[in-house]
Amino acid sequence: MALVTVKPTRMDTAIADEIAHNTNSGLEQAAQAMTWGADEHVLVALATVGWLYTRMRKPEKRRIADHVLIVSVATAVLPHILKSLFDQTRPDRLTASGHRRSVPYSGQPHDAFPSGHAVHMGALASAAGLLPPAPRRLVRATAVTLCLTRVALLAHWASDVVAGFTLGVIVERAFRPFTLAGSRQRARP
Repeated sequence: MALVTVKPTRMDTAIADEIAHNTNSGLEQAAQAMTWGADEHVLVALATVGWLYTRMRKPEKRRIADHVLIVSVATAVLPHILKSLFDQTRPDRLTASGHRRSVPYSGQPHDAFPSGHAVHMGALASAAGLLPPAPRRLVRATAVTLCLTRVALLAHWASDVVAGFTLGVIVERAFRPFTLAGSRQRARP
C-alpha cells in the first residue's frame, strides 16, 4: 500500500480535460507508437547493445557506455520503487470523454506518479550533455517529445512528467562522478 497520495494540480486537470476533449484516434495511435521510444525495456536493451558494441569496437567509449547502461538500469528500477510509495490515479481513469475519442488505458490505475518514461528521458537528455552540440540538441528534443506522449495519452498528469524528467536528470548527474571519474567529460548545461 502506498504511503503518500498525490493529487493532480488544477493545471494538470485542465490540461488532461483539454486533451480528452480534443484528441482523436490518429493522434492517440501516433502517441502510442512514439511512447515506446521511452520504454524502459527498449532503453535498457539499447544501452546494453551500445555497451557490448564499445567492448568490441570502441574501447575509448567504454566509460560512457558503462555510464549510460548503469543510469538506464537505475532509471528502470527507481520509478517502480517510487510508484510503490506514491499513489496517484492516472488521468485516463478519470475521463469518459477521452475514451470515446480513443484514449487507451495505461498501466496500473494508481501508478501515475512519477512518470517512468519521463525519468528515462530526463536521464537521457542530461547524458546528452556528453555529446557534441548537434546530436545533443536532437537527443534532448526527442526526449521532450517522447515525454509529451505520456501526457497526450493521458497516462500521466503533466506534473508527473515534469517530476519524472527532473528526477531523471538528477539520477544521471548523481552517477557521473562515479561512472565517469577520470574520463574527460564535456559539461553541457
